[in-house]
Amino acid sequence: MLMVLILLPFWTSILVKCFAFTIILGRHGIINNLLSWASGLDVQLPLVLNRVGLFVGMTNFLVPLVVLPVLASLLAIDSTLYRAASVMGAKPARMFWTVTVPLSVPGAVAGFLSVFVMSLGAFVIPALLGGPKDQMLSNLVDFYNRQVLDWPKASAISLILLALASIFIVPMALWRRHKI
Repeated sequence: MLMVLILLPFWTSILVKCFAFTIILGRHGIINNLLSWASGLDVQLPLVLNRVGLFVGMTNFLVPLVVLPVLASLLAIDSTLYRAASVMGAKPARMFWTVTVPLSVPGAVAGFLSVFVMSLGAFVIPALLGGPKDQMLSNLVDFYNRQVLDWPKASAISLILLALASIFIVPMALWRRHKI
């Protein structure tokens, strides 16, 4: 059941999810209606078109990209390692820090890189759920490319996006090649 909840965001279009979140988080949305019903007051929390909506949408979109690599690295750990650590007298906390954490680092790094690169290119979520103060670099590229028609500035921001991605991806690729 938990795996279905983790994979559910992959099965739904990002555009559909964003519009669903505008209904759920809107001033007259499901959350505000539930809070109004529970408190007996007229509650209209601003949960969309600001940073809260952006965080909710980006979290929904990016969490599976972290969970799946970490889960794969955890499932790849040989159970005999835990048995050997137990035989050697290690307590559960020590086994966690000496066996589980070091062997799950590659999955955590892969999840971090996936989330970082995908968040650099996030366009739809900030456009639909974020406010004007919460624009991402990809939204600025679109703004300078289609609305202002300042193509040199749009290409400069695109190069910044490429450089930010390369700062993390190139060293990881070199480390991986060296490790193999």
